[in-house]
Amino acid sequence: MKRLLLLSIMCFSCSTIFAQVSSGSLGFVRINHLALQVKDIPASRDFYRDIVGLKPVEVPDTLKAIRAWFDTGEGQMIHLLAGRTTPVVNDKNGSHFAMFVTSIAGAEKFLTAKKIAFHKQVRFDGVTQIYFADPDGYLIELNEKKK
Repeated sequence: MKRLLLLSIMCFSCSTIFAQVSSGSLGFVRINHLALQVKDIPASRDFYRDIVGLKPVEVPDTLKAIRAWFDTGEGQMIHLLAGRTTPVVNDKNGSHFAMFVTSIAGAEKFLTAKKIAFHKQVRFDGVTQIYFADPDGYLIELNEKKK
């Protein structure tokens, strides 16, 4: 009888906790991937690999012409999808995504050497940021990861 009562209490508690989690939110854990529709898969793939420095993830042979995937760490990725036909217009106060870099000064030197235009600014809290665009115009923000 004690076991049945204990089991009933445990089941009620678990169902109550589950109900709170499932009805109070989606249960978000983390981002799986960011998908960007691009005009030219090879050009964008080369940019994210060679300029941004992301590690490519193998794409099934049937998708290689229309997809490119990149590992951004901790199981998260950027997916490039073929088919963009409209312009991408972003500015630093609009749509963008942000990445940490080990050195903002190093990133600035790298972008300058590669002749990639960028905007550098100091944020309200003293953090230096760099903004630059990928080949389609998607804006990428860089911040230095503090130790």
